Amino acid sequence: MEACYSRVSPTTVSRPRLVACSPEVSELLGLRPEDTTGADFVDVFSGNRLLEGMDSHAACYGGHQFGNWAGQLGDGRAIALGEVIDVNGDHQMLQLKGAGPTPYSRSADGLAVLRSSIREFLCSEAMHHLRVPTTRALSLVTTGDLVVRDVLYDGNPAPEPGAVVCRVAPSFIRFGNFEIFASRGDEATLKKLADFVIRTQFPNIDDGSPDCYVALLKEVGELTADMIAEWLRVGFVHGVMNTDNMSVLGLTIDYGPYGWLDDYNPNWTPNTTDAQHRRYRYGNQPAIAQWNLVQLANALYPLVGAVEPLQEALENYAQHFEAKWSQMMATKLGLTNLKDHRDRELAEQALAVLQTVETDMTLFWRELANVNFDSSVDEKERCAPLMNAVYRSDLMTSDQRASFVDFAEKWSARHRELGNNAIEVTAAMNAVNPKYVLRNYMAQLAIEKAEEGDSSMVTELLDVLRLPYEEQPQYERFYALRPDWARTKIGCSQLSCSS
Repeated sequence: MEACYSRVSPTTVSRPRLVACSPEVSELLGLRPEDTTGADFVDVFSGNRLLEGMDSHAACYGGHQFGNWAGQLGDGRAIALGEVIDVNGDHQMLQLKGAGPTPYSRSADGLAVLRSSIREFLCSEAMHHLRVPTTRALSLVTTGDLVVRDVLYDGNPAPEPGAVVCRVAPSFIRFGNFEIFASRGDEATLKKLADFVIRTQFPNIDDGSPDCYVALLKEVGELTADMIAEWLRVGFVHGVMNTDNMSVLGLTIDYGPYGWLDDYNPNWTPNTTDAQHRRYRYGNQPAIAQWNLVQLANALYPLVGAVEPLQEALENYAQHFEAKWSQMMATKLGLTNLKDHRDRELAEQALAVLQTVETDMTLFWRELANVNFDSSVDEKERCAPLMNAVYRSDLMTSDQRASFVDFAEKWSARHRELGNNAIEVTAAMNAVNPKYVLRNYMAQLAIEKAEEGDSSMVTELLDVLRLPYEEQPQYERFYALRPDWARTKIGCSQLSCSS
């Protein structure tokens, strides 16, 4: 009772080695390039050494996992080193993931493997450069020790290289931090936590007001809606949206069995644990976010004492999300908004066409900007760029081809009707429809090389993903349909929570 965190020290590792470091995060924290290359840096961010002033600890929280209350959880393998002030004067918490057991490890070892650590490191930075709210990653260090994991939970555990990622965020407080105290009836600690979050993370809220906790829920809801809309924009699937994986700051947190849609399939989930019910599938993420916010509202209820204002805050989430989604879809189509019913119908048609035949989401939206909407262009020629996004265009039926042609014609006619400039439309669309995303097969190739001691592809992908909206002709090979070999390969199409 009454414990928000427990002090704990990271576990010493045998042979730490720096695999990669984010230059942007280093700069944010005021570190010089030479600061990140020495033995001291590796010692600190492998967990082998605590600097003066560091107060290492693990947080206590609960959570709903796959819709069921799981009770007390907590940082089972994440150890916060403490806060620093970044170059902008903002607070940033440094946290080591995979640094050993904590009081919340629940009989596990608290460690992480290189496989999952590469995925977390790369995705944290990729999402930032895509302009998706996210925690950041400073460093990736191998430990020199082996960690035993059962990748698919099928009774075949095997040793893998261990690793530690340093995560960075203004706060790692989750919905579950509130849920645990509400579940215990510990209203005093619940109030202390809520007041602390308002004071440090939401200073615009008057923490002396009786309505401050409702205002907190409303703010968290809007930030969550913003995040989900950005996930949908780039085709990201979190894979395990439990309430303990939901940041109160609307940041993407805990990169486990995530994935990007290759072919556009709203029912796809990358998580093998979720394969049967697909609770956390791509198209269900807005609804799950709302369900999770209901759990946060339930946790805040003891501080509010009334249902109606909390319900209004939840309804605000739905309204805010709808507005964000509508605006997001408009920008993907090169339009100003979807207020005109014709533009709304065009957005709906685009999503329907994507499901007509196996179609790559990233390529479809990027290639749409290459569609020539001049009235003199032949239908077949106009639609040609979209065919680059179809996995087996040679197997398309005449009806399937016709649906692509019809969409391209209507999209073109609408832009002509609006008098839009083709060059401006292309530039605007390319600014929101990325050319490069961290496809699972790309991460898997980097993992396989790194497990053999070659971390060059980790660095290369970090470079590619730094400019996801730029052409980057030297990396054109990463702008392509998912290779056929990756369709069913473990780590490319199927991922588990094992890490």
